[in-house]
Amino acid sequence: MRYYSPENLARVIDQTLLKPEATRQTIIKFCREARQYRFQAVFVNSGWVKHCRLILKGSRTKVGVAIGFPFGAASTAAKLAETKQALADGAEEVDLVLNIGALKSGMTADVKKEIRKAVQLVHRHRKNFKLILETCYLTRDEIIKACRLAKKAGVDFVKTSTGWGPHGATVEHIKLMKKIVGPNIGVKASGGIRNLASAKKMLEAGATRIGTSAGVALLKEAGKGLSDYG
Repeated sequence: MRYYSPENLARVIDQTLLKPEATRQTIIKFCREARQYRFQAVFVNSGWVKHCRLILKGSRTKVGVAIGFPFGAASTAAKLAETKQALADGAEEVDLVLNIGALKSGMTADVKKEIRKAVQLVHRHRKNFKLILETCYLTRDEIIKACRLAKKAGVDFVKTSTGWGPHGATVEHIKLMKKIVGPNIGVKASGGIRNLASAKKMLEAGATRIGTSAGVALLKEAGKGLSDYG
């Protein structure tokens, strides 16, 4: 299994805090840790974006936002409005939850339209867009269909999970998603990645980004402690 230094691992980690009970003090501590460890990004609910941007100003760590979280069942207009506000507040990456029920209903045109509108909005601000598929609810054919729609819409990444479903990322799903989207679109593995071994498995299966709330633990396991970061 390939060796990942803590520094290299930090560059592919999106450290997440999406709990509804997260307080302002929790968010501050979370952002300070992310800055210390130099994670690629933090991901929070949209109401905390402005706070995170202030705390992380001047750092290499980006502020990411989860849109339509966690169910993806909000209207397109609501998702776009939330995205627009988050971008205005300083979000640098957007992870939007697919309308799972619409996809499963065969409403392909509606799903495609929503993804395209969201991608265009985010790209006008020159930011990255990830589509969360929530693969635990999808069949193999539905995952393929969602990836193809995402690719046609011009997404930057496809992402496995919100972390709130019955299970998160699997090696099988990562391999399938990477096969469909190809080399020019990233794959983010998220949900249930709480140790270094599981993170390595996802990266070796084709993931290019890891979403986890256990980023600090992963880096410590990889051999670096907090005192080694400045």
